Amino acid sequence: MAMELNDKDEALIGLLRQDGRMSVSELARQMAASRTAVQMRLQKLERNGVIEGYAVRLSPRYLQAQVRALVLLRFPPARRQEIEQALAKIPSVTALHSISGAYDMAGMVSAASTGILDQVLDEIGCLEGMIETKSSIILATKIDR
Repeated sequence: MAMELNDKDEALIGLLRQDGRMSVSELARQMAASRTAVQMRLQKLERNGVIEGYAVRLSPRYLQAQVRALVLLRFPPARRQEIEQALAKIPSVTALHSISGAYDMAGMVSAASTGILDQVLDEIGCLEGMIETKSSIILATKIDR
């Protein structure tokens, strides 16, 4: 059962999306609330599984220097778990999605150069049980929320 969020919860989550490293004091100041109230709200959101953790959001300048590709993957359903585990061990795989349609999953791969990207795509294509991959290099990101 999902926890229902109120306006203050949504505001807190919104501030954390802007800057996940914002101090509790700064969060409290921007929300016009006490530090204790914000800390308790954060703990409740964490305890109820709304907030699982805090992550780094890379700058557009850094991401533009990376070569990224969307990779569609096709494999037998019986191989899903082992392929997911193998992909999780490849640092260049930055996201993995289960999808519907002709392919089973879609992954995002990010590398410092086309040469490194090529190596990673070969590594993915050679995974035990992989039937087919189809890659498209991302030229530009128009919306990233």
